[in-house]
Amino acid sequence: MQVEVLKGSLLEVKADAIVNPANSYGYMGGGVAGVIKRFGGEEIEKEAIKKAPIPVGSAVLTTAGKLAFKGVIHVPTMEEPAMRTTEEKVRKAVRAALELADRMGFEVIAMPGMGTGVGGLSKEIASKAMLEEIKAFTGKSLKKVILVDIDHEMVEAWRKNL
Repeated sequence: MQVEVLKGSLLEVKADAIVNPANSYGYMGGGVAGVIKRFGGEEIEKEAIKKAPIPVGSAVLTTAGKLAFKGVIHVPTMEEPAMRTTEEKVRKAVRAALELADRMGFEVIAMPGMGTGVGGLSKEIASKAMLEEIKAFTGKSLKKVILVDIDHEMVEAWRKNL
């Protein structure tokens, strides 16, 4: 599995799909989810809510709305909106995103820091967990994961742990 680390916007990378660190209800209020909804459109959130509840450890695919992707992969890192998360929930979310992307035939997905915003997980713990799950994954179609974040500390944590 190829891993690329970039500092920048999740919405500007070249990928088949992007990953939204979600809550189980599919509500897209703040953080990365809020940005995806603002630029992609309300229909992304509406579709995610229709597919809820989404248990931690599972993933759902929705339209990407006005965004230039084939879809948005929603993976809960928490049950309730703005809830604290854990390393184990981040691991489950990353695994679920990779599995769904591979099942859908995507070759490249982009993923921001998972659980490090409202989830409150340290960037160091999150980056290690994310990279371990990505490295352990062997899929059929998924070839590359782009780890991208506007947060300099998150990007540095990935680079250090890569």
